[in-house]
Amino acid sequence: MTILAKGKSVHFDDRYLHVELEDGRIISTPMSWYQELQEASLKQLADFQFICKGSGIEWPGLDYHLSIASMLAVGLDKQAA
Repeated sequence: MTILAKGKSVHFDDRYLHVELEDGRIISTPMSWYQELQEASLKQLADFQFICKGSGIEWPGLDYHLSIASMLAVGLDKQAA
């Protein structure tokens, strides 16, 4: 059984991308993992939308897409390194 993590909100600080999930969990990953987002303006970062039934995030102005599942998978890869 595959459980789909669905996003509810996105916010940033100077070090992290935070995604609140519909079930109340919050995923935080370093901005340094996402060069395109790290180089974007605050206005560009604020222009996002959830896609794929809430399982992904798109920044149309940046032509950048991020799946919530990949945030979790990347985190596991980074910890193992």
